[in-house]
Amino acid sequence: MKNFSRRDFLKTSATAAGGLVLSSGMLSAQKKGGDKINIALVGMGAEGEVLLNSIVKLPYINVVAVCDIWQPRCEFAAMRIMRELKQAPARYTIKITPKDRLTPLVKRGRIGEIKGENYKDLIKNHAKELDAVVIATPDFWHAPMTVDFLKAGVNVYCEKMMSDTLEGAKSMVRAARESKKLLQIGHQRTSNPRYKYARQVLLRDNNICGNIMACNGQWNRAVTKDLTWAEKDTIPQDKLKQYGYKDMNVFRNWRWHKGLGGGAISDLGAHQIDIFGWMLGAHPVRVMASGNRDYYKKPDGSPAHDWDDNVMCIFEFDKTFQGKKAQAFYQVLTTTSSGGGYYESFMGDQGTLKMSENPALTKLFRENNAPDWAPLIEKGIIGKGDEAAANVKVADSRESKALVSYGFPATVPGYEPDVAKKPIHMYHVENFFNAVMGKEKLNCSADHAFEAEAAVFKARDAIEKGPLEFSASDFVVED
Repeated sequence: MKNFSRRDFLKTSATAAGGLVLSSGMLSAQKKGGDKINIALVGMGAEGEVLLNSIVKLPYINVVAVCDIWQPRCEFAAMRIMRELKQAPARYTIKITPKDRLTPLVKRGRIGEIKGENYKDLIKNHAKELDAVVIATPDFWHAPMTVDFLKAGVNVYCEKMMSDTLEGAKSMVRAARESKKLLQIGHQRTSNPRYKYARQVLLRDNNICGNIMACNGQWNRAVTKDLTWAEKDTIPQDKLKQYGYKDMNVFRNWRWHKGLGGGAISDLGAHQIDIFGWMLGAHPVRVMASGNRDYYKKPDGSPAHDWDDNVMCIFEFDKTFQGKKAQAFYQVLTTTSSGGGYYESFMGDQGTLKMSENPALTKLFRENNAPDWAPLIEKGIIGKGDEAAANVKVADSRESKALVSYGFPATVPGYEPDVAKKPIHMYHVENFFNAVMGKEKLNCSADHAFEAEAAVFKARDAIEKGPLEFSASDFVVED
């Protein structure tokens, strides 16, 4: 097999994420903001703030408007954009008090006025001047917002999940096709240079794992309490109902409520279940899953959440990129942080690749009967081995000897190891804006994201219905 050099990787890095088809929206891309890209931000919760951490580092961005129906978060975003970008975007939010708390800054031209309440007002006032919108709202708002922005001629970056329902996700795919605009979904690992390097250089070009027969992934989190809020920041009850929330507790903890979010298997698992299929180059054919709601309780002892606290599932693949069958086990736990953090591993008869967005958790393990990896180290394809990792005494004659641990090369093309300089989400955000400018292809188009998320929707169903089989049509959106 031909060895893949770093120079080769740089040449093909734009397409290594899966060879996605060039959108017609990309071909006709042009910036409406002159030398900057005009954008709007919709949704400034935890994930919206993560995306903002990347956006404020991009010198070519002009934030035209910020929208979040919760005034404290809308103000947070506006203040940060004022400080770090020296821009004064218009604000769209529900006024909790009759008087705008930022009036003094508005008068000095440092903060934009409140020009409306929601994203529809934003579209009405700004669609013609926007190149793109970044949406990071609760899942059940993703589909209607995305469809409306696409129809208004605005390119969209939308966080995953695409929707809280399968039909909602399909409507987004159709809207992207019909509008011929760009739609990137926030499965950010597909833009991470380390993941792209692992997929192409390690697994495919150097076959470092040999025959991959099994995968394993997890995301374990410690026990957390429901999110709270300051009484002075309570959204009026009539407004909460208007926007689909029963009360402030549901508004703050929407991820755990059916009809709004999809629980931990969607919130966390979607990222990693996507990676199983992306790395293996295949769709699963069967899934079995188990979950429980036995930990988080209301005062009366009933479950506090609609979705499961913990989920374990197994996906079966009939034909990977190697032409082999494979199984992938995945667990997401919200009752313990034990077990080694969050990662996805790919296990073969010659080695194992253990990947994580956290480089400290990323390891390579060579099976003791595999060819020597010294040539790979000499060529800079992998890092040196840590013999200490294999110094574990065998307690039983039937036990396999411990494996030597290896790392990635000292540098991976395109990867910035200093997260302060380049947060892990920034690669995906940059890919989207580069596509808007006609410089790259999207790494996670709506079609790719739907294929990944179809597996998540089926896993959710399998918890209640038992093992379920996939058909080819499960991964296709008809026009």
